[in-house]
Amino acid sequence: QLPLVESGGGSVQPGGSLRLSCTTSGLTLDNYAIGWFRQAPGKGREEVSCISRSDGHTIYADFVKGRFTISRDTAKNMVWLQMNSLKPEDTAVYYCAIAPCAATMTAIQRLYMVGYWGQGTQVTVSS
Repeated sequence: QLPLVESGGGSVQPGGSLRLSCTTSGLTLDNYAIGWFRQAPGKGREEVSCISRSDGHTIYADFVKGRFTISRDTAKNMVWLQMNSLKPEDTAVYYCAIAPCAATMTAIQRLYMVGYWGQGTQVTVSS
C-alpha cells in the first residue's frame, strides 16, 4: 500500500465549508475502501468517515453526521470529503488512507488497520 495525498485544507470561519481531496498515483482508488481521519492538537487520531470499495457504503462518526459527505470521483481517481457547517472543534490535520469500511468493525479497529499515513492537510476553523 502507498500513502495517499490529501489537499484542500485551509482556514475558515465557523459555519464555513471546505472540500478535501484524496488522491494517489499508481493505484486505482475505486479498488480500495478509503477512510478519512483527523488528529486535533493534543488528541489522538480518530476516524471521520469511510467509503467501502464495493457498494459505496459509507460510515460517519457521530460528530460529523449531517455535516460531512464522503464521495468518490472515479474519473479523477479521487475521494472527496465535503465539510459543511464547520465548527472550531473540527480543527485538525485531516488524513485519508486505505482502510476497511466494515460496519462489523469499530472505528478504532478500522483506524488500526491503516498501514500508511500521508502528510495530511490542515483544517483550521476559527473566527
